[in-house]
Amino acid sequence: MKRLNRREFIGVGLGVGVASFFPAPAQIVRGANERIRLGSISCGGRANELLPGFSSMPEVDVVALCDPDSARLGSTKEKYDSVQKTSVDCRDLIDDKDIDAVIVATCDHWHCLAAAWAMQAGKDVYVEKPLAHNIWEGIQVVNAARKYKRVCQVGMQQRSDKMQAEIKKFLHEDKAIGEIKMARVNHYSPRQPIGKSETPLALPATVDKNMWLGPAEDVDIYRNTWHYDWHWMWNTGTGEMGNWGVHVLDDCRNNVLLDCVEFPKRILAGGVRAAYNDDGETPNIHFAYFDSGSIPVVLGLSTLAMKDSKSAGDHPGPGSGYIAYCEGGRLEGQRGRARAFDSDGNLIQEFKGDSGQRDHQRNFVDAVLAQDPTMLNAEVAIGKATSEWCNMANIAFRCGKPLSVERAATVAKAAEGAEQIWGEILESAQKTLQSNDVSMIESEVMVSEMMDFDAEKRQFVGADAELANSFIKRKYRNAEFTMPEIDA
Repeated sequence: MKRLNRREFIGVGLGVGVASFFPAPAQIVRGANERIRLGSISCGGRANELLPGFSSMPEVDVVALCDPDSARLGSTKEKYDSVQKTSVDCRDLIDDKDIDAVIVATCDHWHCLAAAWAMQAGKDVYVEKPLAHNIWEGIQVVNAARKYKRVCQVGMQQRSDKMQAEIKKFLHEDKAIGEIKMARVNHYSPRQPIGKSETPLALPATVDKNMWLGPAEDVDIYRNTWHYDWHWMWNTGTGEMGNWGVHVLDDCRNNVLLDCVEFPKRILAGGVRAAYNDDGETPNIHFAYFDSGSIPVVLGLSTLAMKDSKSAGDHPGPGSGYIAYCEGGRLEGQRGRARAFDSDGNLIQEFKGDSGQRDHQRNFVDAVLAQDPTMLNAEVAIGKATSEWCNMANIAFRCGKPLSVERAATVAKAAEGAEQIWGEILESAQKTLQSNDVSMIESEVMVSEMMDFDAEKRQFVGADAELANSFIKRKYRNAEFTMPEIDA
């Protein structure tokens, strides 16, 4: 099958139809009265937030559950009388021909493999964000959706908030505050350290380690708890960039860039995991400049609280959201609301919405019933693109070099077209670090070079390309859990 042109595909948001780019479903389309037999791959926190919404829909029966932790599996099963099958091995659900669709709400490192296996088996998939633990796997999942003609929705639920269409009309059709000049993305929300023990954390007796690890490497863990804090380890997670950064970046890509930019042309990013002295690896201060080729985007992210404060850093606009800076004012957007101001700072319009969660699940069910991927609000190609921005920000951080006095001046001027707001982000990071007795300069703060990305080759080129490209695809623990390369 011909690879979809990104601008053609996303053109639906600009009034261009995309139905012709999807092959017709191979199987018989379900009738309006037919039910969807749903399985959940995971019984963790996110799965238990999604399951009540799906089970409340008259067309859906939750018939199967899976989790490598038998305790979580048993606890969730008690809530659903309709469940007929349980397993610690997701392949038991995937191979079951009586299951039509699955939720994938696992650790990040399992998202793509479980989704690809499910689509290979003819199942439709609702997969949680971030879609991909790395860039290469995201490409394979999109290829799987195309090759096996499946409906695949990514759990970026804000895409289903009706407010977003109003914002896009305000910014792009009405141009109510003029052309967009630059954008800032924020996520400032404190988190606690995850601890660091002298001896490896014992595996909970209820966890099947082989299935929990899946594609990930078997390495010793020194944090305090097994579940959830996998987010902050590169082996299994994508840090706060993939946990919350994906939501705020997606709002920016959707409402500011209209999904017209799959890969940024260039990126510079930096940060540090400071003050915690825990077993975490991902940064608790992270900043990035994305050269989109049109509107420059800068991002500031912090989960490190300022000493004697509940704040994770100074910032304009929402603590978790985005700002579109325009010729005649600005728009500040966040989950469930947005506000527009003129150039004098006067509030001129408000937008009200919600998280979009139940509508997002309803959107998936409707698309499955119709067997029509074009109906999806966060179709897998959309989820892949936003995931790529997060993965690139993480890669650039991991390619960073110490922020010396000599490099500081160059870094401060790096954000071409957005120098002022970039400076504000760096100043906020410096202030937060200083409050924790950490110096911004000559410390553990790491900042990359300006890194170029070749969208056609899907590889970094130029400065530090060899190191950066080593992060595009992970090392797999064994053949049993190796992500297949899928030719669409």
